Amino acid sequence: MTNLTPENTLVAGHRIAYGIEGSGEPIVLLHGTPAFSHIWRNVAPRLVTANRRVYLYDLLGFGRSERPADPQVDTSVTAQLPILLDLFDQWGLDRAHIVAHDIGGAIAQRLAVFHPERIISLTLIDAVSFDSWPSPRTRQQIAAGLDALISASDADHRAHTRSWLETAITNPDRLTDGTVDAYLEMIAGPVGQASLYQHQIAHYDAKHTMDTGARLGELATMPVQILWGENDAWQDVAWAHKLHGAIPGSSLKVIEGGGHFVMESHADRLVDEILAFTSTHPG
Repeated sequence: MTNLTPENTLVAGHRIAYGIEGSGEPIVLLHGTPAFSHIWRNVAPRLVTANRRVYLYDLLGFGRSERPADPQVDTSVTAQLPILLDLFDQWGLDRAHIVAHDIGGAIAQRLAVFHPERIISLTLIDAVSFDSWPSPRTRQQIAAGLDALISASDADHRAHTRSWLETAITNPDRLTDGTVDAYLEMIAGPVGQASLYQHQIAHYDAKHTMDTGARLGELATMPVQILWGENDAWQDVAWAHKLHGAIPGSSLKVIEGGGHFVMESHADRLVDEILAFTSTHPG
């Protein structure tokens, strides 16, 4: 498995794994759930080759970053924003292009509303927004209590989670090269299984996007593009149109045949769109 976050730093006492490569215009990549920086493995190298300086990290409670043993540690979208701001300062970044997927997109929306001065341009990819999340299925799981899922056998958990992940990738060929196994490895086992429910799913809450959703009109002067998989089974493309309508001047491109993990099936198209957009809006 390619490790895109080989470095570590402390933010508010918690270990965050990160990576920086390349030179040129700064681009910060924000992953979503239940993923980690691995999702950018077919995107980041091409951005570096195109003379971009790429910054990425695993959110607290995700991937190679610390998965706190204490379930009371706040790893919600709202709590992730101060971590991002701290990383900006550690990296010496005043401003950057932001490219964000899924709940990374929710963090990016909060950054755009509360700290617009830190953003050169914003690219939202199949992002959660408004009350688009959690899905009805996940709402039922949360309402029923997550303890049973936390304590499920490893085999049952892996089977359940694998079937869930497979719905995020539209290209069946991607399912046979270890792609799903790479994601599954981080959210299974004695640490990953509990962390998935305590530090990811437990914080699936639209309150973190409803407040910013009401203020997206303030982004009228910010360059914003929205990229969306046509066949996203987790965030229906209708949400892309709602986001587009809420952000004056934004552009929207729907990627034919793409699913929620559109960077798995259409990485080249994503890179082309990111490069074109950031070139049009240099820092």
